[in-house]
Amino acid sequence: MDIVDELNRAHRELLDGKRKTVALRRRYDAGVEDVWDACTDADRLSRWFMPVSGDLRQGGTYQLEGNAHGEILLCEPPRRIRVTWLFGENPGFSEVEVTLSAEDGGTLFELRHTAEVPEEFWSRYGPGATGVGWDLALLGLALHLAGGEKVDESTFHETDEGRRYITGSSRAWGDAHRAAGGPADEVEATVSAVTAFYAPES
Repeated sequence: MDIVDELNRAHRELLDGKRKTVALRRRYDAGVEDVWDACTDADRLSRWFMPVSGDLRQGGTYQLEGNAHGEILLCEPPRRIRVTWLFGENPGFSEVEVTLSAEDGGTLFELRHTAEVPEEFWSRYGPGATGVGWDLALLGLALHLAGGEKVDESTFHETDEGRRYITGSSRAWGDAHRAAGGPADEVEATVSAVTAFYAPES
């Protein structure tokens, strides 16, 4: 698998309003049931995403180790799941929805993350702050479905391949930001800030 080429397999979109929505869509060469299981089974999630605990059913709650927590608002196997996505103090509104559908013998995976984002944070980082993280997650899912190992995110940015992937992802979210009407100077600044955050120079 060409990890960097995985970036080109996804379509990215920003819906910019009072609430910001980053949307990712891509096809996987795996059946809907398999992708659903990879996204909802706690053991499989730990192998490509991160360890999760909780009452994993509609109306239940979840906790990702060292990361987000929330409520499972909707669970319609094997097609759709929506959760609140809360992290840090006073996170405000934040929801993630994943939809799966059959496409050309594989699965069309669609993710939408909608949140209220403080203006000072948005003006500094733009959609890439969330978008690059989801690009890394979708790479992990691609590797998992293909039988590969999860990349080590603590050192991935130190590899040539990892730096190219992160830089490419940051630029792609800059393109989505620009397409949504983001000012050119703001877009360039946010791309630089996001790249520096995810792939700091040694």
